Amino acid sequence: MGNMSNAPFQFQILFLFLLLTVSCGSPDEPRFSFNEQGREVPVFSSDNAFKYIEQQLSFGPRYPNSEGHRLTGEFLVERMTEYAGQGNVFIQTFEHEGYNGEVLELKNIISAFNLQNRNRILLAAHWDTRPRADEDSNHPENPIMGADDGASGVAVLLELARIMSEHQPPVGVDIIFFDGEDYGESGDMQNYFLGSRFWGDNPPVAGYNPRFGILLDMVGGENAVFPKEGYSMNFAPSLMNAVWDVADDLGYSDIFIDEQGALVQDDHVIVQQKTGIPMINIIHHRRNEEGGADFPPYWHTLMDDIDIIDPETLQVVGELVTELIYNRVE
Repeated sequence: MGNMSNAPFQFQILFLFLLLTVSCGSPDEPRFSFNEQGREVPVFSSDNAFKYIEQQLSFGPRYPNSEGHRLTGEFLVERMTEYAGQGNVFIQTFEHEGYNGEVLELKNIISAFNLQNRNRILLAAHWDTRPRADEDSNHPENPIMGADDGASGVAVLLELARIMSEHQPPVGVDIIFFDGEDYGESGDMQNYFLGSRFWGDNPPVAGYNPRFGILLDMVGGENAVFPKEGYSMNFAPSLMNAVWDVADDLGYSDIFIDEQGALVQDDHVIVQQKTGIPMINIIHHRRNEEGGADFPPYWHTLMDDIDIIDPETLQVVGELVTELIYNRVE
């Protein structure tokens, strides 16, 4: 059973107004073209993003029901309240029966910027970490720190939130930190993506319909490359291609590579299936010869710590999303 907390009445009324004034649009994906609008783009700081990763890691592993999870949730609510404002942040709490009968206490943290603007986009990342390093041959039962797998996407969005607190975006931007993305055991997909499943089944306001969404997952690692993830290309190809075109405009085609990626199950698939929102995934991986996903060597191991984070990767991803928000979305 879930509930909403920290959801002021004003927030809900304004959000409902926006949803009632946004058309439902075509069932087919709209054609996206992100042309330059001639607007000033604030500076994204990878130094700040790196510090946000360090702050998350200082709480320890952040798997559901852990002390690190509790402390990180408090930290994220505090930061987003500071950046978005008291009336623009609320928490969607829910429970999930996990393995061995454990009841998981989970929360999605949702924030809105420029709430009065009905032209809206959605940005998301997961804030939990994996409770087991099942790809680590030496310590498969130990929880991971998740510097890249979890903390990096959150860090980029925290820096964007800080920027938007100082420079109101020309469009409405909603940020969701999904919980419980990485809880499941290998092969058990029903225990992954818990936060996006709950959010999709229990939208804070019925009919929420942003123009598009972008999921950031594993966006801070060393030697990162971002091919065009397969599910994203299946249900939002023009959006995917348009975002990669902007990356090319910025000189980042060596990182946002024009290459077919693998089909990566992630929160964006759940969002699209349950809501129809066209959402793409920016995620570090390569497609192997069999068509599956090859992730970096630290994936789901104890090596996923601060040492594998590259500020240049954070800068590239952050600059791209900042450019989209401030100078590309019409």
